[in-house]
Amino acid sequence: MDAAWPAPDRELSGGWVLRAAHGVTQRANSIWPRSEPLGTRGERLAALRDARAWYRGRRLPVIFQVFDTPGSFELNAVLDDEGFTRQSETLIMVRTADTAPASDPAPAAGGDAPERGAGVEITDSPSVEWLDLWWSVDGRGGAAELETARAILSGCPALYALVRDDGGGPAAVGRLAVVPGAAGSWGGLYCMATRPDVRRRGYASRVQQALFQAGAALDTGNGALAGYWLLVMASNTVARELYSRAGFSEVSRYYYRQERPRRSLTGC
Repeated sequence: MDAAWPAPDRELSGGWVLRAAHGVTQRANSIWPRSEPLGTRGERLAALRDARAWYRGRRLPVIFQVFDTPGSFELNAVLDDEGFTRQSETLIMVRTADTAPASDPAPAAGGDAPERGAGVEITDSPSVEWLDLWWSVDGRGGAAELETARAILSGCPALYALVRDDGGGPAAVGRLAVVPGAAGSWGGLYCMATRPDVRRRGYASRVQQALFQAGAALDTGNGALAGYWLLVMASNTVARELYSRAGFSEVSRYYYRQERPRRSLTGC
């Protein structure tokens, strides 16, 4: 997951991976506590001081990406005492390549549902249309932030899917990240976005299915992809239903813990 959404600015500090990308997405601007060799509370606080200095130099808040596992207990205790918030609870869902999806419901409008995965354009880099649609749905910021997002996307080999509506305009997009190396037998589904005015017409399912078909045709050096993972906000019930119908199931979850802004004393 870290390699599939790589922060351009990163540093390993005592088992923690410090990541920064000019504030574009929480994942790329958060600390991943990859390992916790720190044995005492004092050592964790010292590491936190170093992390604060690193992010302060980049004018970014201190955010941790913390997985909901027993191994996070000690870190969470420190962050609780330091007043870090909890936000953006996210599910990690997976499916194997041979999972049989449930039947898709009939589209809300537009007549008969098209063949799954039909008419979807697949490229190995994001086109201007792809970026514009994704950014209009999920983006935060202007041209500079979009360029940072483009750098994150291009930091990992990936396939990009785009499906058009009946008028030829981009309707939905998605990204399949293929991480080289040992993790290359699994692909990550990212950037699933549908134009608001054409939602619930089956476009997202077509994008998803096209990426599954493209993944099955890939040769990663270990054969075709064995399975897929994706990340979805716990609060996004519509997306969770879509992914469950496609055969995905939850295996873990994480949330972000952000330092509260410290207000300086002012007055005369």
